[in-house]
Amino acid sequence: MVETLNQLKLLARVMAAFLLLSLSSVTARAEAPSLYDRLGGLAPISVVVSDFIDALMPDPILNSNPAIDAARTAVPASYLKYHVTAMMCQATGGPCQYHGRDMYQAHAHLSIQEAEWQRMIEVFDQILAKHQVPQQEVDELMAIMDSTKADIVASAK
Repeated sequence: MVETLNQLKLLARVMAAFLLLSLSSVTARAEAPSLYDRLGGLAPISVVVSDFIDALMPDPILNSNPAIDAARTAVPASYLKYHVTAMMCQATGGPCQYHGRDMYQAHAHLSIQEAEWQRMIEVFDQILAKHQVPQQEVDELMAIMDSTKADIVASAK
């Protein structure tokens, strides 16, 4: 009888340990790193954004739109880099707060067309490839970009 009781206590301890391990596994999965963390935080995001803006500014396809070309002259690249970095930091789950205009207000006057949007996406993809961003993160970043399209592209409104 005592031996059976000891075996039951041992079995209860084993089951409790198994349950704790299972719960810690669920908790670890629930606390998966944010996209911000998987990208490496603010420094790598700011480097990618800087390269992205540097590639967009002189782009002849984008600058063939007179409104975009005028905006490139009027708005300093450093200002764009600041706002896009803050927006990407926030959108990926980081601690930054974007305080600029909403995407519609910031882009409505530019009459951005589908071909210009596609060119911007192409350049962004090239910059992500240059920085060897893993495909899962590329897909998530592209989904974030896509979520802004209706407010940016004139024909998507």
